Amino acid sequence: MTVVRLLICDDHPVVRSGLRSMLETQADLEVVAEATNGDEAVELARRYRPDVVLMDLRMPKADGVAATQRIKVEDPAANVLILTTYETDADIVRAVAAGARGFLLKDTPEERIFGAIREAAQGTSPLAPTVAARLLERMRGDNDNILSPREVEILQLVARGVSNKNIANELWISEATVKSHLNRIFDKLDAADRTSAVTAALRRGIIRLE
Repeated sequence: MTVVRLLICDDHPVVRSGLRSMLETQADLEVVAEATNGDEAVELARRYRPDVVLMDLRMPKADGVAATQRIKVEDPAANVLILTTYETDADIVRAVAAGARGFLLKDTPEERIFGAIREAAQGTSPLAPTVAARLLERMRGDNDNILSPREVEILQLVARGVSNKNIANELWISEATVKSHLNRIFDKLDAADRTSAVTAALRRGIIRLE
Protein backbone atom coordinates (compact mmCIF):
# COMPACT_ATOMS: atom_id res chain seq x y z
CA MET A 1 0.00 0.00 0.00
CA THR A 2 1.33 3.41 -0.99
CA VAL A 3 0.92 6.00 1.76
CA VAL A 4 0.17 9.59 0.74
CA ARG A 5 1.98 12.05 3.01
CA LEU A 6 0.03 15.26 3.68
CA LEU A 7 0.71 18.80 4.86
CA ILE A 8 -2.37 20.62 6.21
CA CYS A 9 -2.28 24.42 5.86
CA ASP A 10 -5.04 26.32 7.66
CA ASP A 11 -4.99 29.07 10.26
CA HIS A 12 -7.97 27.69 12.23
CA PRO A 13 -6.98 25.09 14.87
CA VAL A 14 -10.44 23.50 14.85
CA VAL A 15 -10.31 23.02 11.08
CA ARG A 16 -6.82 21.50 11.22
CA SER A 17 -7.86 19.16 14.03
CA GLY A 18 -11.00 18.13 12.17
CA LEU A 19 -9.10 17.48 8.95
CA ARG A 20 -6.44 15.45 10.74
CA SER A 21 -9.05 13.33 12.50
CA MET A 22 -10.91 12.75 9.25
CA LEU A 23 -7.80 11.91 7.24
CA GLU A 24 -6.42 9.54 9.86
CA THR A 25 -9.41 7.26 9.31
CA GLN A 26 -7.75 6.29 6.01
CA ALA A 27 -4.86 3.83 6.25
CA ASP A 28 -3.14 5.25 3.15
CA LEU A 29 -3.26 8.93 4.21
CA GLU A 30 -0.73 10.30 6.71
CA VAL A 31 -0.57 13.88 8.03
CA VAL A 32 3.11 14.71 8.48
CA ALA A 33 2.79 18.39 9.47
CA GLU A 34 0.40 21.32 9.97
CA ALA A 35 0.98 24.95 8.97
CA THR A 36 -0.87 27.89 10.51
CA ASN A 37 0.02 30.55 7.91
CA GLY A 38 1.40 30.91 4.40
CA ASP A 39 5.03 31.42 5.39
CA GLU A 40 4.95 28.32 7.59
CA ALA A 41 3.33 26.35 4.75
CA VAL A 42 6.27 27.12 2.49
CA GLU A 43 8.80 26.23 5.19
CA LEU A 44 7.13 22.93 6.09
CA ALA A 45 6.65 21.96 2.45
CA ARG A 46 10.37 22.48 1.98
CA ARG A 47 11.21 20.43 5.10
CA TYR A 48 8.83 17.48 4.67
CA ARG A 49 8.30 17.30 0.89
CA PRO A 50 4.73 15.98 1.31
CA ASP A 51 2.97 14.17 -1.52
CA VAL A 52 0.02 16.57 -1.27
CA VAL A 53 -0.36 19.98 0.36
CA LEU A 54 -3.90 20.80 1.51
CA MET A 55 -4.01 24.59 1.27
CA ASP A 56 -6.57 27.06 2.59
CA LEU A 57 -6.85 30.38 0.74
CA ARG A 58 -7.34 32.86 3.57
CA MET A 59 -4.32 32.77 5.90
CA PRO A 60 -2.12 35.38 7.62
CA LYS A 61 1.39 36.42 6.56
CA ALA A 62 0.96 34.92 3.08
CA ASP A 63 -2.35 33.76 1.64
CA GLY A 64 -2.86 30.35 0.07
CA VAL A 65 -2.25 31.56 -3.46
CA ALA A 66 1.05 33.25 -2.57
CA ALA A 67 2.16 30.20 -0.57
CA THR A 68 1.24 27.89 -3.46
CA GLN A 69 3.24 29.98 -5.88
CA ARG A 70 6.32 29.94 -3.63
CA ILE A 71 6.04 26.18 -3.04
CA LYS A 72 5.80 25.55 -6.78
CA VAL A 73 8.84 27.74 -7.47
CA GLU A 74 10.91 25.68 -5.04
CA ASP A 75 9.42 22.35 -6.13
CA PRO A 76 7.63 22.40 -9.53
CA ALA A 77 6.44 18.82 -8.93
CA ALA A 78 4.61 19.72 -5.69
CA ASN A 79 0.93 18.80 -5.60
CA VAL A 80 -1.07 21.58 -3.95
CA LEU A 81 -4.78 20.95 -3.44
CA ILE A 82 -6.81 24.01 -2.46
CA LEU A 83 -9.40 23.21 0.23
CA THR A 84 -11.37 26.32 1.08
CA THR A 85 -14.73 27.93 1.75
CA TYR A 86 -14.22 30.48 -1.02
CA GLU A 87 -14.80 30.00 -4.75
CA THR A 88 -14.99 33.40 -6.44
CA ASP A 89 -13.75 33.62 -10.01
CA ALA A 90 -10.74 35.58 -8.81
CA ASP A 91 -9.87 32.94 -6.20
CA ILE A 92 -10.13 30.09 -8.70
CA VAL A 93 -8.13 31.77 -11.45
CA ARG A 94 -5.40 32.99 -9.08
CA ALA A 95 -5.03 29.54 -7.49
CA VAL A 96 -4.85 27.72 -10.81
CA ALA A 97 -2.44 30.30 -12.20
CA ALA A 98 -0.23 29.83 -9.11
CA GLY A 99 0.04 26.12 -9.89
CA ALA A 100 -2.59 24.50 -7.68
CA ARG A 101 -3.28 20.91 -8.73
CA GLY A 102 -6.96 21.03 -7.75
CA PHE A 103 -9.61 23.08 -5.98
CA LEU A 104 -12.19 21.73 -3.49
CA LEU A 105 -14.66 23.33 -1.12
CA LYS A 106 -14.74 22.50 2.58
CA ASP A 107 -18.30 21.24 2.36
CA THR A 108 -17.20 18.53 -0.09
CA PRO A 109 -18.19 15.04 1.17
CA GLU A 110 -15.39 13.18 2.99
CA GLU A 111 -15.13 10.36 0.43
CA ARG A 112 -14.70 12.89 -2.37
CA ILE A 113 -11.95 14.65 -0.42
CA PHE A 114 -10.16 11.33 0.13
CA GLY A 115 -10.45 10.53 -3.57
CA ALA A 116 -9.26 13.99 -4.61
CA ILE A 117 -6.16 13.68 -2.42
CA ARG A 118 -5.29 10.34 -4.01
CA GLU A 119 -5.88 11.80 -7.46
CA ALA A 120 -3.68 14.81 -6.72
CA ALA A 121 -0.90 12.52 -5.44
CA GLN A 122 -1.05 10.73 -8.81
CA GLY A 123 -0.72 14.01 -10.69
CA THR A 124 -4.32 14.47 -11.82
CA SER A 125 -6.38 17.62 -11.22
CA PRO A 126 -9.47 17.16 -9.04
CA LEU A 127 -11.92 20.06 -9.10
CA ALA A 128 -15.20 20.69 -7.31
CA PRO A 129 -18.01 20.53 -9.89
CA THR A 130 -18.92 24.20 -9.43
CA VAL A 131 -15.27 25.19 -9.81
CA ALA A 132 -14.86 23.12 -12.97
CA ALA A 133 -17.98 24.72 -14.44
CA ARG A 134 -16.70 28.20 -13.72
CA LEU A 135 -13.33 27.48 -15.29
CA LEU A 136 -15.09 26.16 -18.40
CA GLU A 137 -17.14 29.35 -18.53
CA ARG A 138 -13.94 31.36 -18.42
CA MET A 139 -12.34 29.28 -21.17
CA ARG A 140 -15.42 29.57 -23.38
CA GLY A 141 -15.56 33.30 -22.83
CA ASP A 142 -19.09 33.17 -21.43
CA ASN A 143 -20.52 36.24 -19.76
CA ASP A 144 -19.78 35.58 -16.11
CA ASN A 145 -21.66 38.69 -15.06
CA ILE A 146 -24.89 36.71 -15.31
CA LEU A 147 -25.97 35.34 -11.95
CA SER A 148 -27.16 31.78 -11.50
CA PRO A 149 -30.76 31.21 -10.34
CA ARG A 150 -29.52 30.43 -6.82
CA GLU A 151 -27.41 33.60 -6.75
CA VAL A 152 -30.40 35.68 -7.87
CA GLU A 153 -32.50 34.04 -5.15
CA ILE A 154 -29.92 34.88 -2.48
CA LEU A 155 -29.43 38.44 -3.70
CA GLN A 156 -33.20 38.97 -3.72
CA LEU A 157 -33.23 37.99 -0.03
CA VAL A 158 -30.28 40.28 0.66
CA ALA A 159 -32.23 43.12 -0.96
CA ARG A 160 -35.04 42.42 1.53
CA GLY A 161 -32.55 42.84 4.39
CA VAL A 162 -32.40 39.15 5.32
CA SER A 163 -29.24 38.14 7.23
CA ASN A 164 -26.87 35.41 6.06
CA LYS A 165 -28.03 33.17 8.90
CA ASN A 166 -31.69 33.56 7.99
CA ILE A 167 -30.95 33.09 4.28
CA ALA A 168 -29.24 29.82 5.16
CA ASN A 169 -32.24 28.70 7.21
CA GLU A 170 -34.73 29.67 4.53
CA LEU A 171 -32.85 27.93 1.70
CA TRP A 172 -31.75 24.91 3.75
CA ILE A 173 -28.05 25.50 3.11
CA SER A 174 -25.13 26.30 5.41
CA GLU A 175 -24.20 29.86 6.29
CA ALA A 176 -20.75 29.19 4.80
CA THR A 177 -22.42 28.31 1.50
CA VAL A 178 -24.37 31.57 1.61
CA LYS A 179 -21.11 33.48 2.09
CA SER A 180 -19.55 31.57 -0.80
CA HIS A 181 -22.46 32.49 -3.06
CA LEU A 182 -22.21 36.12 -1.97
CA ASN A 183 -18.50 36.18 -2.77
CA ARG A 184 -19.29 34.94 -6.29
CA ILE A 185 -22.03 37.54 -6.63
CA PHE A 186 -19.65 40.32 -5.54
CA ASP A 187 -17.06 39.08 -8.04
CA LYS A 188 -19.53 38.91 -10.94
CA LEU A 189 -21.07 42.31 -10.23
CA ASP A 190 -17.74 43.93 -9.35
CA ALA A 191 -19.25 44.85 -5.99
CA ALA A 192 -17.46 45.45 -2.70
CA ASP A 193 -20.32 44.60 -0.34
CA ARG A 194 -23.99 43.61 -0.04
CA THR A 195 -25.31 47.12 -0.63
CA SER A 196 -23.32 47.75 -3.80
CA ALA A 197 -24.22 44.28 -5.11
CA VAL A 198 -27.93 44.94 -4.62
CA THR A 199 -27.57 48.36 -6.23
CA ALA A 200 -25.77 46.91 -9.25
CA ALA A 201 -28.32 44.11 -9.62
CA LEU A 202 -31.24 46.53 -9.43
CA ARG A 203 -29.64 48.81 -12.01
CA ARG A 204 -29.17 45.84 -14.41
CA GLY A 205 -32.64 44.51 -13.83
CA ILE A 206 -31.38 41.24 -12.33
CA ILE A 207 -33.57 41.62 -9.23
CA ARG A 208 -36.54 43.76 -8.29
CA LEU A 209 -37.62 45.26 -5.01
CA GLU A 210 -40.88 43.71 -3.87
